[in-house]
Amino acid sequence: MTEKTIHEGRNVKRFREMLGIKQDALAQELGLSQQAVSSLEQKEKIDEKILRDVAKLLKIPVEAIQNFD
Repeated sequence: MTEKTIHEGRNVKRFREMLGIKQDALAQELGLSQQAVSSLEQKEKIDEKILRDVAKLLKIPVEAIQNFD
């Protein structure tokens, strides 16, 4: 049985782009730098609290980011 890895950062990026939100706009809302959001989108696994904040800002369920493929 192969456990498929969900890349949460890539999913954040996908949703962000689908919603037409720029990295720096998301960064501002999160109180982060644009570089921080960029590196967040490189991460396979995102810290639970940050993931919740991002999901809330994008108005999508956390599970969407965790399970989207």
